[in-house]
Amino acid sequence: MSSLKNVTISDEVVMSKIYVIRDQKVMVDRDLAELYGVETKVLKQAVRCNITRFPEDFMFEMTKEELDSLRSQFVTSKLCALLP
Repeated sequence: MSSLKNVTISDEVVMSKIYVIRDQKVMVDRDLAELYGVETKVLKQAVRCNITRFPEDFMFEMTKEELDSLRSQFVTSKLCALLP
């Protein structure tokens, strides 16, 4: 028996977790796992076990430069949220 619950997540929450990397809108694995209410490693394992169900470009590993840029976007968005 499944223990999945119907949970409504606002558009604002989802949109706040979308970043632009390689000119594509993406979500980071930890954010996607959080939205689904699972640990990141559980999400990644589920994807690996069902990889044929996903498009070829479903996921990729970021370079150090992309990760640094993402961190910069994250800090900027957090700071903007704090401003009146």
